[in-house]
Amino acid sequence: MMNLARWKVILVVLVTLISALFTLPNLLPAKVRDALPGFMPKNTLHLGLDLQGGSYLLYSVDTVALRTERLTNMAEDIRSTFKDKQINFSDLAVSNGEIGLRITDPAQVNDAVNALRRTLGAPLAGTTGGRDVTVSNLPDQRIRVVFVPEAFEAEAARAVEQNIEVIRRRVDTTGAKEVNPVRQGKDRIVIEAAGESDPEKLKSLIGQTAKLTFQMVDEAADPADIAAGRIPPGDEIIASVDGHSASYVVKRRAPITGEMLTDAQPGFDQQGGGGSLVSFRMNSVGSTRFADITRQNIGKRFAIVLDKKVISAPVIQGVIPGGSGNITGNFTPESANELSVLLRAGALPAPMKVEEQRTVGAELGADAVRAGATSAIVGLVLTMIFMLLIYGGLFGGISLVALAVNALMIVGVMSFTQATLTLPGIAGLILTLAVAVDANVLIYERMRDELRAGRSLIASMEAGFSRAWGTIFDANMTHIFSAAIMFSLGSGPVKGFAWTLFFGVLTTVFSAVLVTQVLLAWWFRTARPKTLPIA
Repeated sequence: MMNLARWKVILVVLVTLISALFTLPNLLPAKVRDALPGFMPKNTLHLGLDLQGGSYLLYSVDTVALRTERLTNMAEDIRSTFKDKQINFSDLAVSNGEIGLRITDPAQVNDAVNALRRTLGAPLAGTTGGRDVTVSNLPDQRIRVVFVPEAFEAEAARAVEQNIEVIRRRVDTTGAKEVNPVRQGKDRIVIEAAGESDPEKLKSLIGQTAKLTFQMVDEAADPADIAAGRIPPGDEIIASVDGHSASYVVKRRAPITGEMLTDAQPGFDQQGGGGSLVSFRMNSVGSTRFADITRQNIGKRFAIVLDKKVISAPVIQGVIPGGSGNITGNFTPESANELSVLLRAGALPAPMKVEEQRTVGAELGADAVRAGATSAIVGLVLTMIFMLLIYGGLFGGISLVALAVNALMIVGVMSFTQATLTLPGIAGLILTLAVAVDANVLIYERMRDELRAGRSLIASMEAGFSRAWGTIFDANMTHIFSAAIMFSLGSGPVKGFAWTLFFGVLTTVFSAVLVTQVLLAWWFRTARPKTLPIA
């Protein structure tokens, strides 16, 4: 104790000062925080949905719609492949999670099957030459195309993760940092928006698929055939919201998609009356295709389709080079801004359905904060009384100082990492502080045992820390493992509790061992005692 390493003293002082620095913004009004110099931390604790109030949304990812879309696109690939190879077919349709068709000429069946096996699908992970679809040759010259079950399950899982990333990008674009999408189970996503009292506003931003395509309008389609339900092969009817036509017959294949956009910004139509519009810019692939399509189809309509609705179908007046253009329609400034946000963030790979939504009032959150604060204060007071009664004013007081440093570190770490504090998190904080003195109890009791065995003061104090360390380490490692398991396997409230508990264990070991050791060493050097107060 007389030769305490200097690095320990420096470390304790630095950690305490840094923790206080990051905790300080939580104690200052917003105006004062904003006026702080740029190098000062300004982040405060994020209060969770249960403390601050807000909106809760539970979405399920529609993997069935995802599979249908993939198969529909694949059916168009089949149509294009057979057209190039001059293979005649009929009855091409997507139903019950598979593609079915019939080859007209029996002599072309093998050529058709081989062509599809070479071109359809993507390579199957973990195999050599395998594809993620199976092409089967059935009786009566029929062919069936289905997904390999394991391959589609993997794709559905990727779609869920990609949906979460798209949601996060959309939220980040608006600056609403307290919306945190989290996967729940196999195909569900939980979104908690603390402070957002209008779930409908949140749904309009998050839940819209925002899949943008550019498709040619089929000018040659006979209205009489369309009215009779005879849609030309390769075409589809899409409802319109452009105010000019109820629907359009468009080519099913989309040569340009939203994935080719690199930017989208709201603006105003300076030449068409000043209405709102969305300007866009494409990547090199999209720019080349856009120029080629406009060059080859001057005088024809080009439908701009968002989530299977035509929002605009302008007539191509001339070649459009450079890959930039405008999307016009019945936009308000707000809807134009919302669409630009959606396009910049990208489309959801799979559509989602709202399974549950609820709003948590701020009043309930305020009650929870007061109850949590009261519980924390009561717990701390009882802990202080216990330590002062059992170990006296000096050793008990040193434990309480270490406990205060511990609380300072926890709040500082959570403010720095922007961790969200929930009601279970407050419970974890109270539990952490309540058991933080356990390490001090172990150290002090070991000192007493050593003194009773006749060892000197210095030897007893040294042994108190060195011999109790193994027990302290083992006990806290089990807490860390438990917190890690709860955080990885749990969700929502369980994660909040585990997060606080994990940080609390780390700060507890630091404060109970190093802070206490430094303070006792300083006291011993200053007072030169003949006996220990806890003897």
